[in-house]
Amino acid sequence: MRAEFTSFYEQEAPRLVRSLTLVTGEAVLAEDAVAEAFARAWSRWPQVRACDRPAAWVMRVALNESRSRFRRRSVERRKAHAVARPDAADDPDLSAAHALWDAVRRLDRRERALIALRYVADLPQHEIAQVLGIPPGTVASGLNRARQRRQRPTSADISRRSSLTAAQ
Repeated sequence: MRAEFTSFYEQEAPRLVRSLTLVTGEAVLAEDAVAEAFARAWSRWPQVRACDRPAAWVMRVALNESRSRFRRRSVERRKAHAVARPDAADDPDLSAAHALWDAVRRLDRRERALIALRYVADLPQHEIAQVLGIPPGTVASGLNRARQRRQRPTSADISRRSSLTAAQ
């Protein structure tokens, strides 16, 4: 049983961390949430491995964990604001160098989740619907909307292109 779980973990953990990093925008939060989800999976391994898609179960738990931590951190920031400098609570932007991530990061949280689950976790639309608890049609329309929004240039993109053209 241990070897089976270890194999499952080694196969799925990197993909789940990448997917959740895309959803949350924070690698450390994603790693922590996935680690917690795998710990819960291990404690319930006989039931989890009986699921049709154990990786989807772990992803759902990791998503829930990241939401809980995000909410908790939001409360902590609001409370910390009274006793700390406001700029001390800001997180550094670890992925600003990646153009694609910049575009995905501009999407809202649900669209980022859809993009991450479809293209990083490589889940089909019906499994994304199960993981997120939404209808499959909502997944399809959300993915389409996210792809369209990601391809639209922003004012920052237009300024960047203008400055590059002027420099030439």
